[in-house]
Amino acid sequence: MFQQLVPLLRQRSVLLTVAALQQDQIRVNVLPKKLADGENAALTTPMSFIGTAAELDAQLPDAIVSFVASHLELKNTLGRAKEEMAAAAKLAEEEARNKSKAAKKPAPVAAPVKKEEPRVAEPPKAPGLFDMSAPATSVAGDDDSESEILDEIAEDGETDDEKEQELLAAS
Repeated sequence: MFQQLVPLLRQRSVLLTVAALQQDQIRVNVLPKKLADGENAALTTPMSFIGTAAELDAQLPDAIVSFVASHLELKNTLGRAKEEMAAAAKLAEEEARNKSKAAKKPAPVAAPVKKEEPRVAEPPKAPGLFDMSAPATSVAGDDDSESEILDEIAEDGETDDEKEQELLAAS
């Protein structure tokens, strides 16, 4: 039984209590001691065995081997977890420092790009009363037809009024 406790004893003290119970029953408690105040409480979980003297002689060494193996595995797992958390924290701090340094660096100043503002077309203006330009709504060919009519009238020598009077007189 003590040979099985040696791996645990190398790391911490162990308190063994043995108590007699009724009807030839014996209780054996294995209590690992806390090494430091901040230590994980799982590493100091006690284990209790109850049985007759013959049962404890036969089964206690195997139970202690299992307890010590679980204890050491838990300690190793906790140690690895702490190391991984410390490495992750260190990496996060480095990334935060790099980001803050990158944020502090002024960006290279480039010449400002001038954007051409879209030109808004001005609404068409209505011609004023005294504008000398041609009317905005002139239809192509109107000037030609007016000049033709005036030419015909000049050739005939008659005006529309005179033509109307002749038509009225003929009727």
